[in-house]
Amino acid sequence: MEEKSSSMIQNTASRVALITGGVRGIGRAVTLALARRGWIVAVCYRKSEQEASTLEAELRAAGAQFMLVRSDVSSAPDAENLVRGVEENYGRVDALINCAGSYHRVHLLQESVQGWREMFDNNLHPVFYLSRAVAPAMMRLKWGRIINFGMVNADQNTGQPYVTAHYISKIGVIVLTRSLAKVLAPHGITVNSISPGFIDTGGIPQEEIARWLQSIPAGYAGSPEDAVGAVLFLLSEEARYVNGANIQVSGAWGV
Repeated sequence: MEEKSSSMIQNTASRVALITGGVRGIGRAVTLALARRGWIVAVCYRKSEQEASTLEAELRAAGAQFMLVRSDVSSAPDAENLVRGVEENYGRVDALINCAGSYHRVHLLQESVQGWREMFDNNLHPVFYLSRAVAPAMMRLKWGRIINFGMVNADQNTGQPYVTAHYISKIGVIVLTRSLAKVLAPHGITVNSISPGFIDTGGIPQEEIARWLQSIPAGYAGSPEDAVGAVLFLLSEEARYVNGANIQVSGAWGV
């Protein structure tokens, strides 16, 4: 596990967020939004060195307190070490935001055993590993937020011949979210999921986006900031009684 950080002086007035997959796409937008609002951000990534360096420069320029950690959270020991490192540096984790995950499109009968397992190892299992690791400190503090990212229509349980394992893993995220919510609600902790639809993160060809628009009732693709808005709400005190929810961010597509 490789770590880069800013000053480690703890600011007890600031909340601490651990964001996996936080250097690209929605995760990056969440990281920057929280840093601008005074949160301490601990950002985990696995392979995206260039994106991590760019984010590091932006966070330093903004005067943010942060950690950037290269870690593979599909490994339970690495996930636990990641949480332990954040708690050692800042004393706690107030919010866990699980943005990490992988995706591939392949016909079910051509799917490999390795590809099948990767979808669960990267999309579902880390949510369990990390939630289990952050829960004890949150329970002691009687406050915490866990936000997981699902898939817009995963709760419909429909057949998905080309993204079967990914789809099942996201159904699992929703069930795990609701189960954690029931377990942790007595301790002042909320656990919710956000299910994005078509989100333009900047790496999708415009012709592909144009094809999407025909099926999106809102008439446009979402931006990472649309997901950020849902995250900020779930982190707020206004959402203290929202627990076990799955918020669709899709312009009414897939609902």
